[in-house]
Amino acid sequence: MNFPLYIAKRYIFSKSKNNAINIITRIASGGIIIGAMALFIVLSVFSGLRVFSLSFSNDFDPDLKVNSKLGKSFIVSSEQEKKIKNIEGVVSYSKIIEERVMFSFNEKEYFTSLKGIDSNYSKVNKVSDKLFNGQWLKKDTYQVVIGYGISEKLSLGLFDFNNPFEVFVPKPGKGNISIENIEDAFNKTSLIPVGIYAISEELDSKFVFADLSLTQELLEYKPNQVSGIEIKTNPNVDENKIIDSINSVFNGKVEVKNRAQLNATLHKMLNTENLAIYLIFTLVIIMILFAFSGAIIMMVLDKKDNLKTLYHLGVEPKKLKSIFLYQGILSCAIAGIIGLLLGSAIVLIQQQFELIMITESLAYPVVFSIENIVIVFITIMLLGFLASLIASSRASKSVLD
Repeated sequence: MNFPLYIAKRYIFSKSKNNAINIITRIASGGIIIGAMALFIVLSVFSGLRVFSLSFSNDFDPDLKVNSKLGKSFIVSSEQEKKIKNIEGVVSYSKIIEERVMFSFNEKEYFTSLKGIDSNYSKVNKVSDKLFNGQWLKKDTYQVVIGYGISEKLSLGLFDFNNPFEVFVPKPGKGNISIENIEDAFNKTSLIPVGIYAISEELDSKFVFADLSLTQELLEYKPNQVSGIEIKTNPNVDENKIIDSINSVFNGKVEVKNRAQLNATLHKMLNTENLAIYLIFTLVIIMILFAFSGAIIMMVLDKKDNLKTLYHLGVEPKKLKSIFLYQGILSCAIAGIIGLLLGSAIVLIQQQFELIMITESLAYPVVFSIENIVIVFITIMLLGFLASLIASSRASKSVLD
């Protein structure tokens, strides 16, 4: 039998003769419970906000995106398309062209990206499911789908034939553009807005979707010339193998980015915020554990006579020290588990019943995660161990004084 552990269990569940010590111990344990509960809830909230934030970009970004390393565009042969289609794990792919251009409507001008897409785009991307008004564009037409933010900035509606919606694309070539020949420096055409998508404030001002062949015509591209390929993959297949296969198809002349790499800045910002909040609440827990350490020291002083008796019976000072180390660790474990249970209950209730709302239609996002439970429990136990180790050192001194 582990003698120090046995005594530590007795001390945890037994009351001290000094009522003040009992009160201080309860307050310290309650602080750990609240600290563990608060840290878990905050991490769950930030996990929810992370998923919520990334859900917007997921509507725009594919699983994988292929871009040229050598310039703005590259040639895709029919043989390369067949090879991409036959790669294990590739569900579908879409050829796209992205170019920043100027749009004009009713004497208003706006610069944003024109995105040419082929007929497979809706199989790779979910933007067509996010239409606020109208319909998705048809192939081989001058139809376009615009963002809600672009519609607001240009005061542009659908099927307005009285005022043309025009796009101006710089012609390829070198040389300066003079005022006299400025009209000749652009390829322009009138477009027909047939749909408006709405996702988020930033993304709603990002793209005007048009047919791929129309975009190639405006940019004077060849029929098989594109600026990128967007790919939908099977989640059960190793992503790295797919990337290696794509690189071999293009002989390493392209770069392939996954969704996280396409949103590297957003991921970095979310990770930084999550780490900052974790460190702040960990600091709060450290302050709580100072009080807990004090409670253990007071317990040592209260049990001073018992410790001297055990010492004279042959118990080594090292084992006497271990009694209060075990007591502190067990107390932290029990308080941490209770805090996690309470925090888990609150998070699950919010997930199920959506009691706290951001807006009338949007509940505060939270995510119940085993990873967060492990992080909180390890944090509590590690800090609790250090606090208990410092406080338990008083035990050996009490015997020898």
